[in-house]
Amino acid sequence: MEKKNLGPSGRIAEKDAPVKCLSHRLAYEGKILKVYDDLMEVNGRETHWDLVHHNGAACVLPVTEDGKLLMVRQYRHALSRYTLEIPAGKLDSPDEPMIECARRELEEETGYKAAELTHFLDINTTVAFCDEFIGVFLAKGLTKTHQHLDEDEDINVEAWELSDLLQLIYERKMTDSKTVAAIMAYAVSLGKG
Repeated sequence: MEKKNLGPSGRIAEKDAPVKCLSHRLAYEGKILKVYDDLMEVNGRETHWDLVHHNGAACVLPVTEDGKLLMVRQYRHALSRYTLEIPAGKLDSPDEPMIECARRELEEETGYKAAELTHFLDINTTVAFCDEFIGVFLAKGLTKTHQHLDEDEDINVEAWELSDLLQLIYERKMTDSKTVAAIMAYAVSLGKG
């Protein structure tokens, strides 16, 4: 019986590709992700690879009128510590427009609305085992409203100078990939990176 070369997304891979997905089995389903055990053929040998599926997310780099960046400080269980990040959140559904997610997360986490929300950058967070895709947006023309935090969120909003955030990155004190990518890209766009 001929094996089908199914990719994790259900796509058929190239027939003669050196890497083929032979089966894609759901091993675990949580609130925000699914973990798959994929049977792979690599250079003619079978092996198992883990794949973490995430429906996607959006994040926002909010810039105040005086040029400061609004950051959120929150506890991250995976790191067992508080982190300083840009506001972000998962899509409510796989087909939700990322800009709508970005708009919602900005207000929920920071208590600000943006008059101008621009798609700025796209990133995949951990390509070795996860398909998470994040759209990064730049927010300007901020107006204060109020936070709408989920029951399990504890988020503090802080305004930072770009130079101070760059220093945290250079000192390896800020490691969140979406935050580092957004800040570095923003600095480059201003000719400061």
